[in-house]
Amino acid sequence: MITTNSIAVRALLYWAIALFSLQNAGAAIPIERWTQPSGAQVFLVQSQAIPMLDVQLDFDAGGRRDPADQAGLAGATAGMVSKGVRASQDGTAGLDENALGEAWADLGASFTVQASGDRMSFALRSLTYPDLLPRAVQLAARQLANPAFAADVWLRERDSWVAAIKEANTRPGTLAGRAFSQAVYGSHPYGFDTTEATLGRIAVTDMQAFYRALIQPCRAKVTVVGAVDRAQADALVLQMLAPLAGHGVATGCAAPPKLPEVSPLATPVELNIPFKSAQAHVLIGQPGYKRADPDHFALTVGNYILGGGGFVSRLTNEVREKRGLSYSVYSAFGPGLHAGAFTIGLETRPDQAAQAVQVSRQVLAQFVANGPTEEELKAAKDHLIGGFALLIDSNRKLLSNVANIAWNELPLDYLESWTQQVAKVSVADIRSAFARKLQPATMVTVVLGPQVP
Repeated sequence: MITTNSIAVRALLYWAIALFSLQNAGAAIPIERWTQPSGAQVFLVQSQAIPMLDVQLDFDAGGRRDPADQAGLAGATAGMVSKGVRASQDGTAGLDENALGEAWADLGASFTVQASGDRMSFALRSLTYPDLLPRAVQLAARQLANPAFAADVWLRERDSWVAAIKEANTRPGTLAGRAFSQAVYGSHPYGFDTTEATLGRIAVTDMQAFYRALIQPCRAKVTVVGAVDRAQADALVLQMLAPLAGHGVATGCAAPPKLPEVSPLATPVELNIPFKSAQAHVLIGQPGYKRADPDHFALTVGNYILGGGGFVSRLTNEVREKRGLSYSVYSAFGPGLHAGAFTIGLETRPDQAAQAVQVSRQVLAQFVANGPTEEELKAAKDHLIGGFALLIDSNRKLLSNVANIAWNELPLDYLESWTQQVAKVSVADIRSAFARKLQPATMVTVVLGPQVP
């Protein structure tokens, strides 16, 4: 007889083994790809070392699909998928959120849902034993197809979310980030702000309509990593998606409406926001680039040198080490299906904020104009290439990377060629890529904190 405890013990054992499952970071990572009759695209990496399976299903149903007056709809919908399952047409009883959680715990498996700016993602993790995996796939299929969307549960969740928003609004970092995002993205959905008012306009009927319209098999990009072969992967994906066949019947598989691109900034924007805090919060940036942009590797290596490399970055050297203006300072790109933001961020004493902004802008302008030195480039490449194994040293990390390939339509050999792509980046590549993507003279600058006369 299989018990909950025995399943949990097996699960814990193999989750621990998974931490050591990387066979050879330099080995080939073959990705198999095919399209099912429904239109669902499947990406498989077979990893037979341990009896584990990770599956991620991605749909174009993230925050970028929110109506402006219902910002938060995608996130609310994703959150409610885990709050219970309706009774099935075959007479199978429904499950409230507690019973659903217990069902997953009994299997030693998990099924999570989240919405990002671009996509809604469903992630199944299970051992592949024949007494466990079929049951986990069956439960995932039920949850995927029949979320309860109970009105009373949504009212409770909405109240909790509103309370969290109110608490977040007392934090200077939240307020600075919101002002920055809205200034960078303008009216684009990436800049939408979820508020008590927008949540108040969301009803469970809106979630149901959103879910049925966008969560369709023909729009699924499914990533499978683990101890299954192609035939097994194809069968389990079919089983998970089959109950969704009725979604979107009225529109077929017509593509969702095309969204506008993020508009570049024509003029600089400077926001000085009074706030009672010990530190001034500074954010500088602009729209960056799409994830599929061919400049990605040059921008990744260059940003490590500029401000992504922590204590070895130029910004840290100039802002922290030479002038003591901030304990930490960073730069980052956030590419997505649209041009995600480029950001420089730091905290500093209010009386040093103007100097910190000036130095950061100067470092950025010089880097865009001249690029890195050969010494900086070599050090960055050595670090990035040396750390590549940490990107794929578990099933879950490998799943995330392959899902990234699927979602952004990157080459299937992306991971195999990653270190070679980094190695061939030159100073000229970085200089030209940064010059194409960044305009230091027309950026958003947000300084939130005590106002200094």
